[in-house]
Amino acid sequence: MRLNQPERKSPRAEWHDYNGGEYFVTICTHNREHFFGTIINHKMNLSEIGIYTAECIVKISELNHDAVVKEYVVMPNHIHLILDVVRLWRVGMGQCPIPTVASDYDCPIPTAAEQSRQSIEINTEMQRRSLSKGRVSVIIGSFKSAVTKFARQKGMYFAWQTRFHDHIIRNQEEYYRIATYIRENPNKWNEDCFFLK
Repeated sequence: MRLNQPERKSPRAEWHDYNGGEYFVTICTHNREHFFGTIINHKMNLSEIGIYTAECIVKISELNHDAVVKEYVVMPNHIHLILDVVRLWRVGMGQCPIPTVASDYDCPIPTAAEQSRQSIEINTEMQRRSLSKGRVSVIIGSFKSAVTKFARQKGMYFAWQTRFHDHIIRNQEEYYRIATYIRENPNKWNEDCFFLK
């Protein structure tokens, strides 16, 4: 229980439930320490924990059937990624669970009983994933935990900044601008707002 501390205002948009959409996510290390490696000649040279962090980012898409990492970069003291989260309630009713290839769209339409069962399963899954946190927070929380656990198992000192920053991507033009920023981040490290020597 907190005593004599003001309630922190949530940085989340009140009009959005964070259970679907495209997000620009930034996660920093504690005190912006350079845990993930160094930039030499505009290229990121990953440390051991930096390599593992990159592997965990790639695994986000493998471990979460409703999420795809479309772009990412690991920098010395932070990571950026574009995370696309599919709303579970948008799929399933009269469709295959989540189409991944063109042939998946040709699956048979489920019967009324199957639709009812799918609806119950989807609702149960949504409740399990905690709507109060939002799907994005659950995914990022799991990712951060995996990296922290790896560091502890290796006997490394490592810590994340407590929170992470996310921005809802609203259109294709914004997506392109953010994706370009992510790709060019190592080239512009000295100009970066997270730059610390």
